Amino acid sequence: MSVLKVIELLASSTVSWEDAAHKAIAKASKSVKNIKSVYIKDQSAAVTNGAISEYRATLKVTFELD
Repeated sequence: MSVLKVIELLASSTVSWEDAAHKAIAKASKSVKNIKSVYIKDQSAAVTNGAISEYRATLKVTFELD
């Protein structure tokens, strides 16, 4: 029997939402093992002087417990 757990992560990037997601998974995988999937729950951006200055992503990460 498999038991899965879901955690929520917040990440940001000055490049893109995709880059924010990649950074979140790279960082999480250093301490969370058996990551099975990621769901992009939300995307937002910070705006400075009329331009996007930071891309923000909220992710739901599913991993299998040992």
